Amino acid sequence: MTLDKRSLSEQDIRTQFITPAIQQAGWTRSFHMREEVPLTAGQIMVQGNDVRRSVRKIADYVLYHAPNIPLAVVEAKDNKHSIGAGVQQGLGYAALLDVPFVYSSNGDGFIERDQTAANGVVERQLRLDEFPSPAELWRRYTAWKQFSPQQQAVVAQDYYSDATLKAPRYYQMIAINRTIEAIARGQPRMLLVMATGTGKTLTAFQIIWRLWRAKVKKRILFLADRNILVDQARNNDFKPFGGAMTKITNRSVDHAYEIYLALYQVVSGTETSQNIYKQFSRDFFDLIVVDECHRGSAADDSAWREILTYFATATQIGLTATPRETRAVSNSDYFGDPIYTYSLKQGIQDGFLAPYRVIRIASNIDFDGWRPTPGQTDAFGNLIVDRVYNARDFDRTIVLQDRIELVAARVAEFLRSTDPYQSCNGQQHRVTSATSIL
Repeated sequence: MTLDKRSLSEQDIRTQFITPAIQQAGWTRSFHMREEVPLTAGQIMVQGNDVRRSVRKIADYVLYHAPNIPLAVVEAKDNKHSIGAGVQQGLGYAALLDVPFVYSSNGDGFIERDQTAANGVVERQLRLDEFPSPAELWRRYTAWKQFSPQQQAVVAQDYYSDATLKAPRYYQMIAINRTIEAIARGQPRMLLVMATGTGKTLTAFQIIWRLWRAKVKKRILFLADRNILVDQARNNDFKPFGGAMTKITNRSVDHAYEIYLALYQVVSGTETSQNIYKQFSRDFFDLIVVDECHRGSAADDSAWREILTYFATATQIGLTATPRETRAVSNSDYFGDPIYTYSLKQGIQDGFLAPYRVIRIASNIDFDGWRPTPGQTDAFGNLIVDRVYNARDFDRTIVLQDRIELVAARVAEFLRSTDPYQSCNGQQHRVTSATSIL
């Protein structure tokens, strides 16, 4: 009796035909192959007090060279569809995962769309028993990328993995893998742009871990401008470095460690004697990662820039949610164009970030401006230039403590009226003054 495939569900087709064909080619569930892989969380949709999520994007199969190093997407359809009916859907998932191979199957065979071919994209039909092996796809992938054997060893270095650490999301995986590839090729500086709340510190950890384990970068400096960022990294994501890691906390340094975490304010100062980073030789660090690099390293005369210039032989990575691009200050002038960008908009669309609405808080001086009284001085005793200051100046040229306290009080009042420990009915709230985010 001949089996009528058209009577089978998509799941039956997968179980009886597609999965066995992939496994026969050498792809194993425990290492190379994952099924029903969630890529997004589903956008949070808010309508009044009703909150729901849109449908998640889930790939039928993702094939990997090693965990978190994806190569291909396979989309399955039931036999009522054509063999190539899943190609377009697969292309969308492949774009999300940054992979060049897409396969579609209805159980009769496979359509392969290979974007690594020298003469452009190649699409061909394969029998079920012709599915390529892991070694074959890796060979094609590395030839497409033009990796040398030494570069392949770096690119294939394992991620850190244990039960306590969250698996990287698809965009974190892309950011990590692109950075590793760039460093394997010898790129000296690179910029990653990732929206606030999308896991820059976890991304930085995996980049550092893989380079450190591959012995490509042996001594590494992680710089931030807020103590909470350094302590969170040390106590959470960076914890696996254990005794190889230290935080620079005083005016002398121990050269015996391999992973150094520091506030740039601690390692630099206004006087040459306070620049304790100079206790290291210029070639001491192989890698420097600058968190929130838009705050200090973008300007030519910034303290961070002095540190980066001093350690010019080190590979340098800038992380930021909000790159600064003005006539006077530019992240890309120093780090180059971003090798990967994951925007606030994309994070909201994917459902990893909640949508927000702006709540405006304005005082009379936001509308009318503020002018100092004749002879008025600032908190440091310096004479304030006599002119009218407006919203463009507040918290940039001049800081008005009464204005800050007013806005803070209104924010606290708003939080008390809702629930500061919840997501405000699925929404983030961006509280602003008349023109500037506080």
